[in-house]
Amino acid sequence: MGRRVDPQSRGGGAVRVGVDPGKTRGGELAACGHRVVHGGTAYEGPALISASVLADLNRLVALAPLHQPHNLALIRIIQTHQPNLPQVSCFDTAFHRHKPRLAQLFALPREISERGVYRYGYHGLSYQHIASVLPAIDATAAAGRTVVAHLGSGASLCALRPGQSIATTMGLSPLDGLPMATRCGALDSAVPFYLMRELGMQPTEVEHLLYERSGLLGVSGRSGDMRVLRRQAATDPNAAEAIALFAYRVTREIGALVAILGGIDGLVFTAGIGENDAALRADVLRTLAWLGFELDEEANTGGGSLLTQGHGPRAWVVPTDEEAVVARHTHAVVNASSHPD
Repeated sequence: MGRRVDPQSRGGGAVRVGVDPGKTRGGELAACGHRVVHGGTAYEGPALISASVLADLNRLVALAPLHQPHNLALIRIIQTHQPNLPQVSCFDTAFHRHKPRLAQLFALPREISERGVYRYGYHGLSYQHIASVLPAIDATAAAGRTVVAHLGSGASLCALRPGQSIATTMGLSPLDGLPMATRCGALDSAVPFYLMRELGMQPTEVEHLLYERSGLLGVSGRSGDMRVLRRQAATDPNAAEAIALFAYRVTREIGALVAILGGIDGLVFTAGIGENDAALRADVLRTLAWLGFELDEEANTGGGSLLTQGHGPRAWVVPTDEEAVVARHTHAVVNASSHPD
């Protein structure tokens, strides 16, 4: 029986063999797909993992220190236990690789940029899923100008036109852009120098501070979990301020992306906070009323997917599904390697 990968499989990133029911009752593990945060400039799509690919990805650890080491550790564990099992890397950066050049550049000397110091962007698997399902939800937004807000413990925004990444809030690393659960988001470049010079902090201490002690956790002094902060906000002004800062920054960055898009046809909220925090969505949409968004309060609080009414641009809640994207990529790559032209 030929091996066929089931693109609908979602269990733990593993993709299973399709089964011919006339021949067998069971299946074998055919491949394992991985979400790998950083693919650098070399990988514009999913890649079958080899020794050279793994070496390339290991060189990118410094750009995503919270994620990349764990992504690669799992790949190595599976290699140890099942060395012949095909594994596929699916990159969060790949969706953004064809952004306009100006959206990828920092204002740094060219010799620095040429060493790979670019605005890569992340959460690409999530944005790819939203772009793939949006035509069936809102054809006008899918064909036009859309901002997707991936708001979770990691948070970013992406401008789509039409269905392609035009700009995104994360940059060289997943530290940039919006405040997150424990990450600071965009920061004055002089702040790390101040911390080292005036507070005597070492580079590793600064890195730990910005990645793991900042964001909602740092501002609130309590938690990086939005659910916890919502419960405490009525009695804890620091928790309330952390929430307000997050909403402010989301709104401000949406405005910047709308300027790049030249207007907006649709706004999509996704990921843990985006899908579940009605109060946050309401704050953002009320502030964006100048763009024509008219919040439907009942739909927003009642679990509706369409959050707006009237004739202006529409806002939606669309659940993300990064695992499905990984499964489809793995299916395609493994089948292509098994049946080359």
